[in-house]
Amino acid sequence: MIGGVEIDMVVTDSLKALELYEKVFDVEPIEISDFPKGENEVVFSLYDVHFHMLDENPTFELKAPTPDDPRTIWFNVLVEDIQATYKKALEAGCTEIQPVTELPDYGITNAIFIDPYGYQWMIHQMKQEVSHDESLDFWEEEQF
Repeated sequence: MIGGVEIDMVVTDSLKALELYEKVFDVEPIEISDFPKGENEVVFSLYDVHFHMLDENPTFELKAPTPDDPRTIWFNVLVEDIQATYKKALEAGCTEIQPVTELPDYGITNAIFIDPYGYQWMIHQMKQEVSHDESLDFWEEEQF
């Protein structure tokens, strides 16, 4: 049996979105069409996860989110150098949601940005291993 997972997303212009994501992440383009805007699609790989972007096309009920009307989905990417990745995202036209934030009790640093296509991206850099139980214990301590 062959299996796999692909994340599909609609953007206003998949070719321009690919250019943006190539500036931020080390993506591997797999399939890129070259049709009129509204008919293009791009498949790329980011850390062995396939993303399939389709141009917004009302004829096929494909509507992209916008920065003012984002959808309740976000992408969570573990990166090697969060400062460099975040800087590249902002320089490429993304908007800061949460600056690079140290969370030492959880062993991570994270940040959140929204891209010009309305998608939120959370990036993490692992600083040290913290078990799930340790994270739960810390969370409970913070709540009381």
